[in-house]
Amino acid sequence: MKINIVTIFPEFFAGPLALSIPLKAQEAGSVEYHVVDLREYTHDRHRTVDDYPYGGGAGMVMKPGPFFECVEALGAKAPIVLLSPRGKVFSHADAERFAAGDELTLLCGHYKDVDQRVADHLATEEISLGDFVLSGGEPAALCIVDAVVRLLPGAMSDLDSARTDSFYGRGISAPSYTRPPEYRGHLVPDVLMSGHHAEIEKWRKAEGERRTRERERRP
Repeated sequence: MKINIVTIFPEFFAGPLALSIPLKAQEAGSVEYHVVDLREYTHDRHRTVDDYPYGGGAGMVMKPGPFFECVEALGAKAPIVLLSPRGKVFSHADAERFAAGDELTLLCGHYKDVDQRVADHLATEEISLGDFVLSGGEPAALCIVDAVVRLLPGAMSDLDSARTDSFYGRGISAPSYTRPPEYRGHLVPDVLMSGHHAEIEKWRKAEGERRTRERERRP
């Protein structure tokens, strides 16, 4: 799989992509990262990627030209994702969908906004992490990359660990415990130390369903 990340801060990705699961996926040959500096597709000596908004108002808007020229130079194919608070909220289903493909392009905005023509005529979809605003699309892109590549072959030594996570064909997963069995007076549930696998699975299923219902009731 090839993941293109278009950004004005390529150095933002150097450390995270060289650690843990993203690195393991790359070393396994399951993913190739291509982090592209958007400023390479500007045509003035200041490498300008933003301008004042039509109609006035505060803040600066990222210009359409560099995004279009960059994606065209990459020869990128769908999905081409604009990270945007206007987009639909990213889910595990999206991670599975992207992981099943062979290419993913992430467009990181910055400043006040990105020219709407990028969303309407270049990106194939807009994705958000939730109802909040980040300084730029870079942190959101990293979250999406991590969620996607951990599903690729070789990224995790134990794929069953991923399959028992929250949202993998279920709602919230059951809580986890490890040694010691008692810590500061707080105990591990007896069922988990019982050795009765059927009862343990029953408990985990019930706990996951209960926590999923509780989350759905939150405002």
